[in-house]
Amino acid sequence: MSRIGDCYNIGDFEARARKRLPAPLYHYIAGGADDELTTDANVRAFDRYELLPNYLRDIRSIDMRRRVLGCDLAWPLILAPTGMTRLFHRDGEAGVAREAARSGVGYTLSTMATQSIEEIAAQPAGPRVFQLYLLNDEALNFEMIDRCKAAGFDALCLTVDTIVAGNRERDLRSGLVIPPRLDLAGMFQFAMRPGWCLDYVRGARIDLPNIPGGAGDISTLAAYFADHMERNITWANVERLIAYWGKPFAIKGLQSVRDARLALSAGASAVILSNHGGRQLDGAPPTIDLLAGMVDAVGDHMEVILDGGIRRGAHIARALAIGARACMTGRPYLYGLASHGAPGVARVLELLRGELARTLALLGCAQVDELGRSHIRSAGALPDFLRAEAYGDTTPPLRTVR
Repeated sequence: MSRIGDCYNIGDFEARARKRLPAPLYHYIAGGADDELTTDANVRAFDRYELLPNYLRDIRSIDMRRRVLGCDLAWPLILAPTGMTRLFHRDGEAGVAREAARSGVGYTLSTMATQSIEEIAAQPAGPRVFQLYLLNDEALNFEMIDRCKAAGFDALCLTVDTIVAGNRERDLRSGLVIPPRLDLAGMFQFAMRPGWCLDYVRGARIDLPNIPGGAGDISTLAAYFADHMERNITWANVERLIAYWGKPFAIKGLQSVRDARLALSAGASAVILSNHGGRQLDGAPPTIDLLAGMVDAVGDHMEVILDGGIRRGAHIARALAIGARACMTGRPYLYGLASHGAPGVARVLELLRGELARTLALLGCAQVDELGRSHIRSAGALPDFLRAEAYGDTTPPLRTVR
């Protein structure tokens, strides 16, 4: 295996993950819906926001601490929920949760995880969120919440943008089958990745232990869950869940100011501004472009967390400067996990944290709370004197004589 220290950015880890994973599993992580316009735009859109530094500041120490969803984070990042994580590496969700705790960031466990609420609770202490998909049986939903209460999870996150599955054509083309079957039809693609195959065959049986009634074949459980997803999530549902949980509660997948205001009225603690990584509605705007409007509408009353397109610590800095309370990311840590296991997750977090700290220092911010919109400008914007000419203002600018 190539040295993990030779990975210097998320792109390096993606390339390593692509070499180790069978093609269907790599494309399951990397792919989006339809033409993948939103998936690509989520990343590219950060380039529209240039960073403006202020120098001659004391940046001998950089303080990135922030309280989010009732948790004290060493730096403002939460690892997003990802389903069936142990398919990518046997270290699975537990390995990711351990590294998140060591780095001082939050970890979100998915309803569709391959390790249980109780297994994650047994890992080293760290800020923990449970991501809830609603079933059309309210008793089963409350059963999952009760398990989170007993396990001491800090916050709940309700995902609302998957009432129907996105059209993920990459999965259709690659022949993705869950669980992977080493039969003649898929033998070639999996045989090309013997390291992954060996880990998979030697690993423990994979199931979905967070689904109420659990302990069954993963393909059967996944089909059961898809058939029983609630397709009529109402604000009345949300209010009951918030009241029953009684601790910080986030709604993930909202993209409009209207919905953010309704979430505030329902009693939510936070909005996770997300388009599911472009895996649901293709053609939805990149989330960074929606951030300012949502922050201006509800940011004084609830936390706004940005999810989508994070590949650099400087991306996190841009989102925080616009007004996000924290950021959430999924694909980057999955690439680290798939290529190197839990140590790969640790290295991804080390890189992102180092990039964020360096960006703050270069912006002249000793504390993350010093970031603001004065540090952001539109890429390609005309200088003031040219903009004045473009709009017909021929008045010469005022100058201060010293």
